[in-house]
Amino acid sequence: MGSLVYKDGAPLLNAPPAGLQWVMQLIDSHCHLDLPAFDADRLEVLRRARAIGVTELVVPGVKADGWEGVRTLCRDEPGLHPALGLHPLFAHDEGDVQRLRTALELAPPVAIGEIGLDFYDPGADRVGQQALFEAQLALAAEYRLPVILHVRKAHDAVLACLKRTPVRGGIAHAFNGSMQQARGYIELGFKMGFGGMLTYERSSKLRRLAAELPLEAIVLETDAPDMSPVAHHGERNSPEYLPEVLTALATLRPEPIEVIAAQTTANARSVLGLADALQE
Repeated sequence: MGSLVYKDGAPLLNAPPAGLQWVMQLIDSHCHLDLPAFDADRLEVLRRARAIGVTELVVPGVKADGWEGVRTLCRDEPGLHPALGLHPLFAHDEGDVQRLRTALELAPPVAIGEIGLDFYDPGADRVGQQALFEAQLALAAEYRLPVILHVRKAHDAVLACLKRTPVRGGIAHAFNGSMQQARGYIELGFKMGFGGMLTYERSSKLRRLAAELPLEAIVLETDAPDMSPVAHHGERNSPEYLPEVLTALATLRPEPIEVIAAQTTANARSVLGLADALQE
């Protein structure tokens, strides 16, 4: 497994200086590396991320017209894994659910996502979102795929949908619900995704939750290019900043940082079936 680089008894927060090496392997379980924000330097971003141990990334699709780009990127770059889905906040064509079925038949991704419910806006089309979400859950159940969830102000509604249409678990991305809701997801085979918001001391509720959850229920993510950690506030987020999320989590929990890194990576592999994918 190796060990992390330490300075003055504490793990390094950012990329190690020249001559030192970060040897832990991490998985960014949610990174939109396909988006235009990375067009100018995508391969350089990947190189820097790999150099500090972020060796695998899950790239979720959010619209039908972006799926081919996600697939191409993941096919061309080792360690990148595609997920395909229809995000609740984007406009979709009437036939996009059927297009998703066709895409699953063509080559199953590691998950269906990013999908879910977003009721943050009081004027959200809750009926339309729910119909789209339930149609995608039905596909996930049919094709025995996990799902990557986008949820805002809708955890109870999402949990109710999952109980009606059980799937092969998945990840509650950028989780910000209660401990009771987290337990509901865990009972259904889900992991909770924690990212850059964990690095902000003002995120007291989120940090308390990350400290109290079973380590086996946690995966790491960046959601790049969004949700940058505190050291990069106002900048484009990047998968190379994932070790900063790990470090923040390690300050909140009793386990050694090496144990947290290894377990969160194992959690992502398990829930998304990445171990099997790597052996193919």
